[in-house]
Amino acid sequence: MATEGFKFEVGQEMANVDNIEKIRICIITARWNTHITSALKQGALERLKSFGLQDAQILLLDVPGTFELPSAAHSVVHSAQQFDAVICIGCVIKGDTDHDIYINQSVAWGLTQLNVMQSVPMIFCVLTTNNETQALERSGGKHGNKGAEAADTAIAMIEFKTQIK
Repeated sequence: MATEGFKFEVGQEMANVDNIEKIRICIITARWNTHITSALKQGALERLKSFGLQDAQILLLDVPGTFELPSAAHSVVHSAQQFDAVICIGCVIKGDTDHDIYINQSVAWGLTQLNVMQSVPMIFCVLTTNNETQALERSGGKHGNKGAEAADTAIAMIEFKTQIK
């Protein structure tokens, strides 16, 4: 079933992606703070499926922690499989030390480098909160689900790439 000009809402915009059934997305999820990251992953999956993607179009991978996301994303884009976007999900909650600053900066920098150097969009879905309450509010609570927003971003970037081809 070819979906020519399939339109759907992404955030406040309407996206128009041709051949939605050919899109492949990888979601890499950190297992650290799994009660948060699993909710973000679920939000991303539900949103992608609401756009018409099937299970076979979405590869789910896990890594130990948020710090490992850039390395895993690099491996994914250099694998034999081809993806249209990679969603990187993690959660770093501020603690008693500055550990969170080093992790957050390293992951942001690593994914930024991949975004600049690769043709596959790397979607940053890493919560960088001061406490667990803030993380829960952003993984399905009063501030929505940032995983669903990451799925919106992935689709919007895929649309962008088709526009410039």
